[in-house]
Amino acid sequence: MTDLPSLTLNNGVRIPQIGFGVFQVPDDQTAVAVSAALDAGYRSIDTASVYGNEKGVGDALAAAGLPRAELFVTTKLWNDAQGYDSTLAAFDASLDRLRLDHVDLYLIHWPTPARDRYLDTWRALEKLLADGRVRAIGVSNFQPAHLTRLMEHSGVVPAVNQIELHPQLQQAELRAFHARHGIVTEAWSPLAQGGALLQDPAVGAIAERHGVTPAQVVLRWHLQLGNVVIPKSVTPERIRANLDLFGFELGDDDLAAVAALDTGTRIGPDPDAFN
Repeated sequence: MTDLPSLTLNNGVRIPQIGFGVFQVPDDQTAVAVSAALDAGYRSIDTASVYGNEKGVGDALAAAGLPRAELFVTTKLWNDAQGYDSTLAAFDASLDRLRLDHVDLYLIHWPTPARDRYLDTWRALEKLLADGRVRAIGVSNFQPAHLTRLMEHSGVVPAVNQIELHPQLQQAELRAFHARHGIVTEAWSPLAQGGALLQDPAVGAIAERHGVTPAQVVLRWHLQLGNVVIPKSVTPERIRANLDLFGFELGDDDLAAVAALDTGTRIGPDPDAFN
């Protein structure tokens, strides 16, 4: 599992194409879950200040004793900390909780357009990048209009946009925008939180043909599209299974069957309205 595929960001930094997400994992369970993920072979861990579990992530990373260069750690700035000075202070607090001297990717969690602070916030991220405290900077949940405005006022194009993306919300327009501007697409909730998607007969038929699980089909679909994925689980067996995606490949008919599941249905908030 150590030779996981990676993508090159627009500043030359490489990001593993599959990582481990800890959204909604309580802090007191996070260290155990992250340790299980590291044992399984994950080297990319995705957290955020609002998740309240950066300390648990930091504890697991410290206990693992892996070389820092082998790890890729992402965290995110929450909405109420947007603004230049408050962003820098929030980053320091995240770094302290993670017990690291830098993070590999720092993201603005939401554009929160009604607050209208993401341009000042981005200037702070540019400073963190210039100071070597982060290796790459990006955004999360930004729409084309937010990205366009950001790039018109900045010298640094976001390396990543982490968005809700799964077969029921495929975001073709936004992914095409990313491709034109050299922004890597990273999918949160890549399995649409399980449920109906993993029960879909089309996904089930593909899974049966390949002798894999429905979740493995969906994650493999993401990888073949070129997305970065960060599935979450606290179950060691599922943590391992979510990484076991490289013994099969989806054919054109499989990809078309998954593409047909797009209904434009969001699980999370609308980025234009969430503030």
